[in-house]
Amino acid sequence: MLHLVTGGAGFLGSHLCNSLVDGGDRVIIVDNLSTGHVRNLEHAVSSGRATFVFGDVATGPNELAELLRDALAGDQVDRIWHLASPASPEAYGKHPWETLAVNGLATMALIEFALRHQARFLFTSTSEIYGDPLVHPQPESYWGNVDPIGLRSCYDEGKRFGEAAIAAATRARSLDGRIVRFFNCYGPMMEQGDGRLIPALIDAIQNGKPLPVQGTGKQTRSMTFVDDAIALLLLVMDRPQAALQPINIGNDDERSVEDIARALATVAGVTPDFAYEAAREGDPQRRKPDLTLARGYGWAPSTPLEEGLRITWQWFREDRLAFA
Repeated sequence: MLHLVTGGAGFLGSHLCNSLVDGGDRVIIVDNLSTGHVRNLEHAVSSGRATFVFGDVATGPNELAELLRDALAGDQVDRIWHLASPASPEAYGKHPWETLAVNGLATMALIEFALRHQARFLFTSTSEIYGDPLVHPQPESYWGNVDPIGLRSCYDEGKRFGEAAIAAATRARSLDGRIVRFFNCYGPMMEQGDGRLIPALIDAIQNGKPLPVQGTGKQTRSMTFVDDAIALLLLVMDRPQAALQPINIGNDDERSVEDIARALATVAGVTPDFAYEAAREGDPQRRKPDLTLARGYGWAPSTPLEEGLRITWQWFREDRLAFA
């Protein structure tokens, strides 16, 4: 089977590519490396079953086909995984226009590409589409509480538009579409300086600084270890769907930001010392997925927070030594 993975050099994308090549499939990875790294692809490319294409998928359908022409070499793509997008507040805050483009223009171009190849298409959305939720926990049926012109809107509304495009193409053009919504994923191959919670805490520990906590620290997150997330992602793509149904990918172990920071400090063997910072504008106060639909796949998150943090901390330590 031949897969196309956009954003495959990023955190989640690189884990997905590793899983696909380990399963014996071929993968074309396209990434403009705005937030990803080629070194994340070492395992996939060295397998001989992955081809990397440097490029931006936020373009027209004909330009996209030309970008991928040599890598395809006349073959048909069976599965398309659209993971390309800045995902941290710092990244999409610096690149708001590009974030809108990759979730809007690129999604539409990839839909055209999927229809030409009769390929199944999975769009990776986010818990951010629920905004600062008024319903808790958040089921897929919840429409969200999102500020359409706030600082996060390029990401929130970009993902909401991407979902709408998949829905329209599925209903009107017979696209075989899938949508998943990730909740706070973490694990090895995250970028240390990307500003998300776990990398920011690890960066502070490694540099002997207090743990940064934005706002009161009482706001909650449901941290999802990357291996659990990829396992469900693969199930959603593989299983036939009678109708388009977004699926939450997350962990329903809800913890406060302070509790997550304390857990990481324990793993790292340091005494937690908090440095409180101003809250981010629009930062959700509670976040926990309703996993009823996810569990219907015979799946459940299996990595406890402390175990996932231990694995992640060890990887960051080894990565820092390797590139010191």
